[in-house]
Amino acid sequence: MNFDVFLKYIPQILEEKLPGDNAHVEMMPLERIAIFKDLDLEKINPREASVMMLFYPKNEEPHLVMILRNSYKGVHSSQIGFPGGKVEKFDVSLADTALRETFEEIGIDKEWINIVKPFTPLYIPPSNFKVYPFLGYATQELIFNPDEREVFGIIEMPLSVLMDDSAKVRKKLSTSYMEEVDVPAFKFQEYYIWGATSQMLNELKEVLKSVF
Repeated sequence: MNFDVFLKYIPQILEEKLPGDNAHVEMMPLERIAIFKDLDLEKINPREASVMMLFYPKNEEPHLVMILRNSYKGVHSSQIGFPGGKVEKFDVSLADTALRETFEEIGIDKEWINIVKPFTPLYIPPSNFKVYPFLGYATQELIFNPDEREVFGIIEMPLSVLMDDSAKVRKKLSTSYMEEVDVPAFKFQEYYIWGATSQMLNELKEVLKSVF
């Protein structure tokens, strides 16, 4: 799809109902679904974070940027995610957090980003974060300046890959809660995108399928 055509769908995306947890559950291993059955977030009181699902034109086609995180002592070491991070006291809003973190992690100024809408928040048990995704777009091709402390690499996924049903696969992985788990994932090039990021991607895909 041409990027200009994609932009014409933005008003419809804005109005489209979110599938929410139904889309998230499709990308959860059975073991993770079981964890959520008796979960009470009010008692857990999770920390909050925001991420940016950012589209932009590259070779005239919409692309979605993700990051490969550096290796570190933490549950999300070397994983693929959207640019984003925890809410700070000085952030004006959850959207402001996503914009600030996008600049800090990949060097894209908030003035270049148009926020379309928030997507369904989701809880990540291993890190005890409730994450608020935002969909945004830039109208020009982007030059990334990743923070070397946090970002090992930039992943640019074409919209056509996201919308291709064959990109959805299952992969045996070792996770923070179990060894050798059969995990739903999106496959792009040599990467397997799973966990919370795949759940957000799946909700995004379902919304786009409804409006295209």
